[in-house]
Formats: sequence, structure tokens, C-alpha cells
Amino acid sequence: MENLLEYINTDNFIITSFIINIVLLIIVIICIISIILISRKYISFMKKIGRGQNLDEMLKKYLDDVKEIKKDNSEIKAYYTKLDDDLSSCIQKVGLVRYNAFRDVGSDLSFAIALLDRYDNGVILNGLYGSEASNIYAKPIKNKKSTYQLSEEEQYALEIAEQKKVFTTKANKK
Repeated sequence: MENLLEYINTDNFIITSFIINIVLLIIVIICIISIILISRKYISFMKKIGRGQNLDEMLKKYLDDVKEIKKDNSEIKAYYTKLDDDLSSCIQKVGLVRYNAFRDVGSDLSFAIALLDRYDNGVILNGLYGSEASNIYAKPIKNKKSTYQLSEEEQYALEIAEQKKVFTTKANKK
């Protein structure tokens, strides 16, 4: 241990440590120059691949664009899901039957119309046209059924709506 302390106090130790520091400094400078050269070659390579534009920057921009598109897609998905839920309660099925309710009135001026949503809920309107008066009656429909007795024309209008047809007359029935 004493020999080591004596050697540290000598001029040889100072010269040796100075030489080691100089060598280490040269190695650090060489490493820095190598990093700079590799970086320049990398940038040049990326520009060649990117046809004059820096490919690294292009990739970063594309990744940002992809993130933005994913965000937009999730917003669109949320919107159309809400829209689909809202539309489920809208009228989607219509069945219309025109008929002659009374013998003394010509033409098929009376009608039964079934208006149903996606889940077969809605209403049937029956318009009776007579020479003296006209009346319209409404009957609620839940799961393709009504709590009220349906006439033959109303039942047929309901069948047409279930088939997603839009219009027919009693003459075309079955």
C-alpha cells in the first residue's frame, strides 16, 4: 500500500495519467466524429429511399396521420352506433292496403296502413271512407300484435309491413 502511495506521488504517475487522458480524449473525439458521419449517412440514406424527402420524417408524419385517422374512426363509429340506435325506433316497415269499405262507394278509397319500427312496434291506421263521412282509427302494435281486434285489411297491412313491402291493394292480396 505504501508503494502505491509513493508511486502516485511521483512524476511518472502524473505523466502516465496525462497520456491516458490524452488517449481517452482522442478516442472520444473519434467516437463523436463516427457518430456524426453515421448520422449523415443515415439521413442521406433516408432521403434516397424517400425520393428526395427524409423518410424518417415521412414515417413520423404517417404515424401521426394514422393516430388521427384512428381517432376519427372511433368518433365515426360512436356516431353511427348512436345513429343506428336512434333509427331503430323510427318507422322502417310500411304496409298499405286500399280497399272499398262500403258497397255504395266506388273506388278503393278506404285504407289500412301499418307503420312499424325495427322491432315490429308501431301503429295501424284504418281510414274508412263513406259517402256521408270518413273516419280514421288507430290501433297500437307491439311485437306484431295489437291489443285490439284487427280487421282483415289491417291484418294484411301488418303482413305486408313485416315483409318490408311498401304498397299493395286488396285485389293483389295473397
